[in-house]
Amino acid sequence: MTAAELFRVAAEVAEALRDGGAVVGLETSVLGQGLPRPENRECAERMDLVIRRAGAVPSWIGVLGGAIRVGLAPHELERFIDPADAEKVARRDYPAALGSERAGATTVSATIWAAARAGIAVCTTGGIGGVHPGEAPDVSADLLELARTPGLLVCSGPKSIVEPAATLERLEELGVAVVGLGVDRLPFFLARESPLPLEHRVDSAAGAAEMSRVARDLGVGSTILVCNPVPATSAMEAAEVDVAVREATRRADREGIHGKARTPFLLSTLAELTGGRSLRANLDLLEDNARVAGEIATALTAAAPVI
Repeated sequence: MTAAELFRVAAEVAEALRDGGAVVGLETSVLGQGLPRPENRECAERMDLVIRRAGAVPSWIGVLGGAIRVGLAPHELERFIDPADAEKVARRDYPAALGSERAGATTVSATIWAAARAGIAVCTTGGIGGVHPGEAPDVSADLLELARTPGLLVCSGPKSIVEPAATLERLEELGVAVVGLGVDRLPFFLARESPLPLEHRVDSAAGAAEMSRVARDLGVGSTILVCNPVPATSAMEAAEVDVAVREATRRADREGIHGKARTPFLLSTLAELTGGRSLRANLDLLEDNARVAGEIATALTAAAPVI
């Protein structure tokens, strides 16, 4: 197969990129593995809506029909909303996934790689993977890909199931700029902040866009990680989240759940242990991150944003 057959950009996305318009890349793993039905469909609709309201085009990224697809129509997203039909795909998995008949739901690492190849400068997610606790900690592939892929990713910090201090230290070691959006401490997914101070801060979408523009002009080869805290109306107390995460981790260890299955298991167990409150917070932060990403992408296409 040719490169054009293996990597396909949807017409709406290609047109926006050609005309200098704003585009936001989105991962499909949040639909295929991160959220249950019907909340995953609700998530897709809410994220699409706020990105378009910000003046940008949403571009869901996934593997479908033997190709990496940058931009998926609503009916195509149904393949990822059915959890039985989509396998989890990191960047390293692309060669194997392209030979599978199943849909491939892209993680952060796969999404930012495909977005950068297509020319999309801004992506969004919920929380990034990181360094899991333990004597021989599992480290998410997200971190290395952030270090070697140019662009900007909006998130709410590391997922609550990882060790925030070790994750921040690893990001610093890899040369990834971690920037607080209106905050001086690292957001921690379901909680608005951790105790960890951040070196860099911006207070607007225009400021983040200008930082991205400077990185592009300098040829910086890593992603800028813009950390937007979960909305205050949805945020959970850090201590409550910590108790639930510890119990979810004990259950995962007891049942021998590791690898790609571990994060979806932990997130679903968190929702159970918190009476669904972690799930609602996750939906709200995903929507808000999409809004912010849309605003940054739009500001990035403007003539002269000011930091």
